[in-house]
Amino acid sequence: MVDVSDKAESARMARAKGSIRMTKDALEAIRSHQLAKGDVLSVARVAGIMAAKRTADLIPLCHPLVLDDVQITLSADPGLPGVRAESQVRSQGRTGVEMEALVAVTVALVTVYDMAKSADRSMIIGDISLIEKTGGKSGRYIAG
Repeated sequence: MVDVSDKAESARMARAKGSIRMTKDALEAIRSHQLAKGDVLSVARVAGIMAAKRTADLIPLCHPLVLDDVQITLSADPGLPGVRAESQVRSQGRTGVEMEALVAVTVALVTVYDMAKSADRSMIIGDISLIEKTGGKSGRYIAG
């Protein structure tokens, strides 16, 4: 782990995004709540929040953080077709929350796959990236 004991605390925020592509029929099954496992987007949202809170358990050199807020937005996109996910994580601390934001999106999308695989096993998860981060010595980053 990196020693952050000498760093000043600051407000930290990170946003990440990703998507899962699927057949139009699978997307319609998600939108109309026709899948046996239930409300896919609601369950995936909760899974993403839970994952953000457990990031240090998943990634060996991440610091365990107290998170002040985790938001996950999942939206059906007929243009993919599929689901787009975005996370926003906030904390007050000595290290950033980029990994928590990325893990939140990833686990939310994997949860969509798990819950919808009966409708489409060929779904593709991708486009996972950091959109923005604020706080700390390096300041603000916005993806270009």
